[in-house]
Amino acid sequence: SERRRQSVGSERRRQSERPKVRAIADRLGARQKLSTDVPERILEVERIPEEESATAAEENIMIEGDACPINENVVWQTLCQEARADANSEPALASYLFSTILAHRSLEDALAFVLANKLRSNVLLDSQLLELFSVQYRRDHSLVKKAQADMQAVMDRDPACDKYLQILLFFKGFQAIQAHRVAAALWRQDRKPLALLLQSRISEIFHVDIHPGATIGEGVMLDHATGVVIGETAVIENNVSILHGVTLGGTGTIDGDRHPKIGSGVVIGAGVTILGNIKVGANSKIGAGSVVLQEIPENSTAVGIPARLVKVGTKAEPSLSMDQVSGLDSLNYNI
Repeated sequence: SERRRQSVGSERRRQSERPKVRAIADRLGARQKLSTDVPERILEVERIPEEESATAAEENIMIEGDACPINENVVWQTLCQEARADANSEPALASYLFSTILAHRSLEDALAFVLANKLRSNVLLDSQLLELFSVQYRRDHSLVKKAQADMQAVMDRDPACDKYLQILLFFKGFQAIQAHRVAAALWRQDRKPLALLLQSRISEIFHVDIHPGATIGEGVMLDHATGVVIGETAVIENNVSILHGVTLGGTGTIDGDRHPKIGSGVVIGAGVTILGNIKVGANSKIGAGSVVLQEIPENSTAVGIPARLVKVGTKAEPSLSMDQVSGLDSLNYNI
């Protein structure tokens, strides 16, 4: 019958898909076994017993960022649980979630796969990029540590986000920063042509242009991210939040140290432009649409074109609360 022919055809397609998807896990050394139960491509990822989790905490596998303490194993296990739950509730996503998350053995393997597939092109193959990202993560585990801190930063600060899975798969600000970190590692290894190629692809795909020479700390969030430009000698310290359309640029044609330095705990509103080798002090707020041409002291709020100080003495690390308007209610506005 027609129904039987369709059923047989569907089963053949499923069988033909399995070796291809499984090869991803094999190439990355995944330890999980593929379940034959329905849905076919959902993995049973082992859980960490409570006593093991407690032991791990005692052994200091907690990543002690200033604002984003996270546990490597817990984050990865949570990602896998979220992927299984979403695949069960939306079977159309089962193959996608298996390929991007459940086929892999760790966060770095999944992240390498996601970035490789995002940034590939006709002449820059996903297999080449997968190997590139994987090698860099194995070579420098601090890249993974920073990715975890960035992921926790988004989870803590973005009320629109309630799953780690969303950050890894759908938040291009997070993806752009992680791809930049690999480009920056290549830049430090004097592999500058490859680093610049990666920068170009990041700009094309994510609409975020970060020079591989720029230095970015951990626990950093690019919210929405579209239109962010960060120059070669810019420095962004830990726990900074940056919204879309922000430029950290230089002025003139002289080379050398020519880009802004952003202190820890700073929040930079949408559409802000900061020009020159100037310092934005720790725990400061820059209001949306401002143009900053002079240094901003620590614990200050600046708004306007050009930006002027409207308050000194902000709360510690306003980037964590994403509060961009408190303290401005006493200003007089003429509209």
